[in-house]
Amino acid sequence: MHPYAGEVGIAGVLDRAADGGRITPDEALLLYTDAPLHALGQAADAVRRRRFPDNIATYIIDRNINYTNVCVTACKFCAFYRAPKHDEGWTHSQEEILRRCGEAVELGATQIMLQGGHSPELGIEWYEQTFSAIKSNYPQLTLHSLGASEVVHISKTSTLDFGTVIRRLNAAGLDSFAGAGAEILVQRPRTAIAPLKEDGETWLSVMETAHRLGVESTATFMMGTGETNAERIEHLRMIRDVQDRTGGFRSFIPWTYQPENNHLRGRTQATSLEYLRMVAVARLFFDNVNHLQGSWLTTGKDIGQLTLHFGADDLGSVMLEENVVSSAGARHRSNRTELIDLIRGAGRIPAQRDTLYNHLVVHRDPQDDPVDDRVHSHFSSTALRLLPVAAAN
Repeated sequence: MHPYAGEVGIAGVLDRAADGGRITPDEALLLYTDAPLHALGQAADAVRRRRFPDNIATYIIDRNINYTNVCVTACKFCAFYRAPKHDEGWTHSQEEILRRCGEAVELGATQIMLQGGHSPELGIEWYEQTFSAIKSNYPQLTLHSLGASEVVHISKTSTLDFGTVIRRLNAAGLDSFAGAGAEILVQRPRTAIAPLKEDGETWLSVMETAHRLGVESTATFMMGTGETNAERIEHLRMIRDVQDRTGGFRSFIPWTYQPENNHLRGRTQATSLEYLRMVAVARLFFDNVNHLQGSWLTTGKDIGQLTLHFGADDLGSVMLEENVVSSAGARHRSNRTELIDLIRGAGRIPAQRDTLYNHLVVHRDPQDDPVDDRVHSHFSSTALRLLPVAAAN
């Protein structure tokens, strides 16, 4: 029990947070561990309602193109990567990447997430050529891609400082950085699961540099790899401190570690209840981050829908393609109709958004909902090989 976990203490912190007041990391930890679930959810939903009085919750249509599985970082939670020179290593050609972008545009995608391994053979010129080609062929696509870890990697392969890497990527067509590579930013658990990856302070410094250069990003959190409750809250604190200085994180996206086919072997994991509590605490703690995205890919559609009652205002992507998390066991699939129904079923007005959370289509009348059974998430061939035959059908 927390030192001041009395009912009055918890209720007072919840009331202050629900009214928009700032809570401390200690208070966030108190709420995460001891606040009654329904009261916690109600407070987070009050913050959500005040920020978004239109009662709209959003989704996006995008494609996550994983351009290579070759990686030197060897994160213990990753089932996707292959070491350099491995027989199963591959890197997509520019032609293949453009083909996938074209498919995405045809299906109504507005965003491409290019993400992949840290291949020693890919210097900044490869990324510049790839981004430029995408922008030349599909100028309507927003490139919300890479992340701080890729900037660190490119700075090594091309012997450039972080600022130069960011400016050159941006000039070539990168619009926004994804929150990839954050996992958990606190030193002890980060070192345990990704000893070869940059430390959390470096990850944040890259993001801060990007924000100051005019390139915004998202921030993420992978729960359930052996971190303590206090370390979970410390991860939030580290992000909020940078956000106080830059304002460049447009959303926070927590998700849960997937246990299959990787070296951690599912020894820890976060429960659905822990995940929902984290979503709610994040909404209360991040008084300076506008959007909060719930995850259905790793937790399932029922829990994804529940996040909309715990402070989330967005359900993320239909995800026309996803390889990395599905390689580690995420089996959940969805389509645009299902996401619209999940949002409406939670009492919200569904809307398709773009990368900047502008509303592209607001689905106020169910009779006007889009009908296109091709717009659905799917597992790539790299993930399908890991599935039993019965489950793949």
